[in-house]
Amino acid sequence: MKALLCSHGQVRLADVAKPVPGSQEALIKVTMAGICNTDLEVLSGYREFNGILGHEFVGVVESDPLGELTGKRVVGSITVFCGECWHCRRDEANLCLNRTTIGINDRDGAFAEYMALPRHNLHVVPAQLSDMEAVLIEPLAAGMRVAEQVHIRPDHTVAVLGDGKLGLLSAKVLSAGGSNVTVVGKHRDKLSLASAMGLSAALSDHFTGPADVVLDCTGSLSGLETAIKLVRSGGTIVLKTTVSGMYNIDLSEVVVREIRLVGSRCGPFASTLALMERHDLELSGMVEAVYPLDQGVEAFNHARRKGSLKILLKV
Repeated sequence: MKALLCSHGQVRLADVAKPVPGSQEALIKVTMAGICNTDLEVLSGYREFNGILGHEFVGVVESDPLGELTGKRVVGSITVFCGECWHCRRDEANLCLNRTTIGINDRDGAFAEYMALPRHNLHVVPAQLSDMEAVLIEPLAAGMRVAEQVHIRPDHTVAVLGDGKLGLLSAKVLSAGGSNVTVVGKHRDKLSLASAMGLSAALSDHFTGPADVVLDCTGSLSGLETAIKLVRSGGTIVLKTTVSGMYNIDLSEVVVREIRLVGSRCGPFASTLALMERHDLELSGMVEAVYPLDQGVEAFNHARRKGSLKILLKV
């Protein structure tokens, strides 16, 4: 099959063996996949991954050991957990001590014609959602994860730092859940898109806070420092940014002002799909371009452009 391989920081199209699913795994024919900033960070050295990239996808199950999912359109949560370690026994699969992560950590990903995943990772896509909407489930679920981790009261103000893909999608899903959210960014065109999506938006130079909850979705090492300035004393900062670099920052303000820092990664697919069924999240403006898989290298070059929105691969 055709696949996009990451090897020592470079991505290339290659012919590779079609995956052979394990006894509890389904074989999925990928139909669409999305390039994420994490994919770009992997190429920059994050996780030192070599293999098939990609963790945002939608596809059709070609074979399933129980037959229940065969022929169904599915998305898949990206963490493959062991089910036996201390965290798994406490229903904390995200923190599994033996986890692999598709396209990021010790498991091939979705930028290919086929992939294999455990059945329990898969979720059937409602008929009313298009492939272009379904492929965005993973970053939307990452926003939903914040609501699981942080109690956001109706009177709380939430500032989402970063007007890129993750920031806009996180803001949209939290807003749809009833939170009072403002997207804070540097790019007028992105903030205009936020407004078109029904979100409050503010230029970073004009937003002084303080906010009760601040999400760092900037994808930059400077995001945390900005978040500390904007969060109220006793407030919460949620770190969504993963970068290959190292922070160099004075954290004394975190101690003195008793700021809570929360790391946050993958989110709940089932509840996010249910939210998408109930609400039209107006996501079409998030997609900038769609490339066929065999133009995957060109798609990555496009995704690297400063300020680009979502780039998709049609398989």
